[in-house]
Amino acid sequence: MQRRLAAIVHADLAGFTRMMEGAETRTFRHLKSAQIEVWRPAIDAGNGRLVGTAGDAMLAEFGSAVTAVGAAIDIQERMARFNEALSVEQRMLFRVGVHLGEVIVDEEDQNIFGDGVNLAARIQALAEPGGIAVSRAVRDLVELRVEYAFVDGGEHQVKNVSRAVQVFHVRPAKAAVTVGTTTRMVPQITLRFEGTDSASNKHAFEVTLEKLMGRSQGMVIGRAADQCDLVVAHATVSRRHARLSLAGEALQVEDLGSTNGTAVGGKALRAGEPVVLHAGNKLRLGDVDLLIRQL
Repeated sequence: MQRRLAAIVHADLAGFTRMMEGAETRTFRHLKSAQIEVWRPAIDAGNGRLVGTAGDAMLAEFGSAVTAVGAAIDIQERMARFNEALSVEQRMLFRVGVHLGEVIVDEEDQNIFGDGVNLAARIQALAEPGGIAVSRAVRDLVELRVEYAFVDGGEHQVKNVSRAVQVFHVRPAKAAVTVGTTTRMVPQITLRFEGTDSASNKHAFEVTLEKLMGRSQGMVIGRAADQCDLVVAHATVSRRHARLSLAGEALQVEDLGSTNGTAVGGKALRAGEPVVLHAGNKLRLGDVDLLIRQL
């Protein structure tokens, strides 16, 4: 057994199960093309090593945090161009996580294991579809290109990790500055999301626009209480299902690559594409229907 310090990049395709159910052969073909045309060239350009692929997941290793984050940005930029040739419902949005930690190397097949790999996978799950999330260890070592900035994603309790994990999102600098410096007056409005699932079990939560305004990352809705701000405890709701945010004065909802989808007024949302919400709208999360009321 060999141990070494490595920068680990872990990626997973958002909404993969739903895409495979809808068009298995096409999704597989697009995934293989992305691996060959996007992932391998970007990893090679960063002097990294593609450790392996498993279904829709990919794992790569780099010698430094700087080159790992640079490769992650390169991958997402290449994927954006790759997706331009696909229809909206076929586009592949990867979540990418980057962590710096010690790994155990299997000398026979050069696979890597250990807490460093596990943490990279947990951080990846906190990234947005088409986005990049990194650990604090990575953020403290890396200076981004001027067109990008780190945005604090807060601390999270993640599965099988005893300590809280602080993550940072890599976003375009212009958007990050706008979020960080915008000040605006928001009315004292509380919205109640209330409804039932198909078994008539009741679900509800409330959110104030004032509180939402103070969250540059928005507020995540999902099944996992340790990962979400607003919890809807139902099996068809993903752990991190959707995000509420403010754009100017408009309330928006964005699907985060959920397994069973998000819909507004009966119209399904595409992952990563925010849609405006109004009081009176019906929001569907998996099998849960919620009516939005202003209190």
